[in-house]
Amino acid sequence: AMIMEIMLVSEGYKDFKVLAKKMFTLYSMMLQQMSKQHHYDFGLRNIKSVLNCAGALKRREPDMPEQILLMRAINDMNAPKWVSQDVPLYLALLGDIFPGCELPVPDYGLLEEMIRRVLVEFQCQQVPHTVAKCISIFETKITRHGNMLVGGTLGGKSVCWKTLAKAKCYLKQEGQEGMEKVVFQVVNPKAITMNELYGAYDLATMEWTDGVLSSIMRQMCQDEKPDEKWLVLDGPVDTLWIESMNTVLDDNKVLTLINGDRISMPPTVRLLFEVQDLAVASPATVSRAGMVYFDPCDLGWEPFFDSWVEKFIPPARQHDVK
Repeated sequence: AMIMEIMLVSEGYKDFKVLAKKMFTLYSMMLQQMSKQHHYDFGLRNIKSVLNCAGALKRREPDMPEQILLMRAINDMNAPKWVSQDVPLYLALLGDIFPGCELPVPDYGLLEEMIRRVLVEFQCQQVPHTVAKCISIFETKITRHGNMLVGGTLGGKSVCWKTLAKAKCYLKQEGQEGMEKVVFQVVNPKAITMNELYGAYDLATMEWTDGVLSSIMRQMCQDEKPDEKWLVLDGPVDTLWIESMNTVLDDNKVLTLINGDRISMPPTVRLLFEVQDLAVASPATVSRAGMVYFDPCDLGWEPFFDSWVEKFIPPARQHDVK
């Protein structure tokens, strides 16, 4: 609670003592009462990212009540990662700790409109769940440079990040402030060996050869264009390769290779991990990344069926099939 108080003071909050107690109580109750999931984290890193977000909101909207700002920061940083069974409990706890406070719905009008346009372009359905997840990725990327999209197959992970990237490119073309063109590279870290991923010495000549990941990271980090560069790691997370990424995911933002090279990550580079679960990831890794959870059950089968009908059935017969 003392750390929360100090951080709230440093971010310009006047009612810091009461707000710190409320936040401490909320986190204690969430830790005790919510289901145990591998991608949940209620530690100091999560708290720090929430308070950083609260500070940014305070500077952006200084006249807004402080309770509402803190509540918004807590919600923005945590809501995307809850599994569906924990959402009612979370909302009840939030209502108990912040009685009489209602969360203002953030206005993402232009971004939301562009996301819907891109979904149509991708021949996907404009499902509210998919649009909400795209915006969740956008929000978590503001405060975290490393984010994990967690969930089973057919949950919409790939569609969401690709849609967001394309939407940001279109908004940049239209001159929207705060948006940059997005370029991305996708790597499956489990398709190659550790030496092929991070690099290794040739035992015969003792020459260093960069791996796929280190080569892409080096190229992205040396690129001085203002474009956003996303490195997407699409594949199972295990301790063999993910532990080497911990220094990149924390505040150091440095990838250290075994030859002593240190690749510093500039603000324009972002990491995205697309994974099914985090069962074998260490708490150290989980706490360093932002989380967005995708449950295939929330999306359902109907959007896939509707897209299939629109793609393969003549328009005159689509109504009969549906």
